[in-house]
Amino acid sequence: MFRRIVLAGCMAALASTALAQANPPKPVARADFQKSVDNRFNAIDTNHDGFISKQEMAAEEQRALQQLTQARNQKMQAEFKQLDTNHDGQLSVQEFMAAAPQIKINETPEQALQALDTNHDGKLSADEFRAPQMAKFNKADLNHDGVVTPDELRKVQGQK
Repeated sequence: MFRRIVLAGCMAALASTALAQANPPKPVARADFQKSVDNRFNAIDTNHDGFISKQEMAAEEQRALQQLTQARNQKMQAEFKQLDTNHDGQLSVQEFMAAAPQIKINETPEQALQALDTNHDGKLSADEFRAPQMAKFNKADLNHDGVVTPDELRKVQGQK
């Protein structure tokens, strides 16, 4: 949790420095970034002894949690009000379902066929249908043993 608070503080420092320099964001000079980080440190060091104690860190965590909770609650209330189209303070199934995103197809059947139909005869053979998927499999089979293990899949997907 401490690392998240420190990281959040650093990100807040970077964001506040960037915002202070006007929109759109511009490059942030190291000195400006350090000044922002130092200001954040000084805000947490409430007794101004030059150190952050466990109590000061706990107090900062509480402040951060309160701010995040308040922001989340405001966002959720705004979203609820948007969904509550008859403004009765309750969501009906109809109101809830009306907010569901529409399901859309990304490409027409003609576009899909054109992308896969490598010999351009207007129809897909089993080989044409299979080829892109097998290429993905072969790419994931890092050791080329004919088996994609969960470890290989994680590596291909950029996970550790």
